[in-house]
Amino acid sequence: MKGVTKYLVILFCFSLMGQTTIGGYDEDRFATANPEKGKKESAFKPGEWLKFRIHYGWINASFATLQLKNSKVDDKMVYHVVGKGRTTGIARAFFKVDDRYESYFDKEDYKPYKFVRKIDEGGYTKDIEINFDYDRDEAVLNDKKNKKKYNFTIRDSIQDLISAFYYVRDNYEFEDLILNESIKLNMLYDDDGIFQFKLKYLGKDILKTKFGKVECLKFRPYVQSGRVFKEQESLTLWVSNDLNKIPIRIKADIAVGSIKADLDGYNSLKHQFKIIMD
Repeated sequence: MKGVTKYLVILFCFSLMGQTTIGGYDEDRFATANPEKGKKESAFKPGEWLKFRIHYGWINASFATLQLKNSKVDDKMVYHVVGKGRTTGIARAFFKVDDRYESYFDKEDYKPYKFVRKIDEGGYTKDIEINFDYDRDEAVLNDKKNKKKYNFTIRDSIQDLISAFYYVRDNYEFEDLILNESIKLNMLYDDDGIFQFKLKYLGKDILKTKFGKVECLKFRPYVQSGRVFKEQESLTLWVSNDLNKIPIRIKADIAVGSIKADLDGYNSLKHQFKIIMD
């Protein structure tokens, strides 16, 4: 139940990662960001707020939010994102979850400087902080609960769980995607180490939402099968086909049922949210 609930709460973020652990960097398979990034307008701005309603079968199981702010790390202006998730209603009565994720990352190249994961899932807790030091090419993970520290060798091509979401939105030309081609990058967010993200493009769909019909780009994030998901291709993600590139819907087949997460609210988008008029 613990593993299932984790995905109920932060599914919208975990959809942007593959959980295949790798022993280091695979440069041949690493996707290069858009070299023309500096010539195009950003997909987001400080103040952006996204809210997701997550359903487990017929149960309205939880809500999750992402809020983007300005902040400082060592006197350097950075983006600061706070992600929160909590069970609600009937689900909360059976299994109380309160999760908080934070990321501080560079405004130009989106490399992370600090990542925080503080969760309480039915009594299962974690309190982790990762600090990225690019002068030393290392990341130091501080497991505050267990009073342990882990050191990982990194290069500039690294993301944490949250920064990866914004990096992908702002560094890839989605309109140039080729059917069945994959976006790949390396990520670190826990003491399991560095793993590779893989996101395959499946084409376009039009979804009916609470806001109206939305044209979306459809993706297949590759995940680890067995413990939570039925198979590697159990997860599907739809992203708005506009300048915002925000998640609209996520569906997953898990070991004990299915999950759906829908965009439920938004504020301070940088660009107009495109709705298809009938």
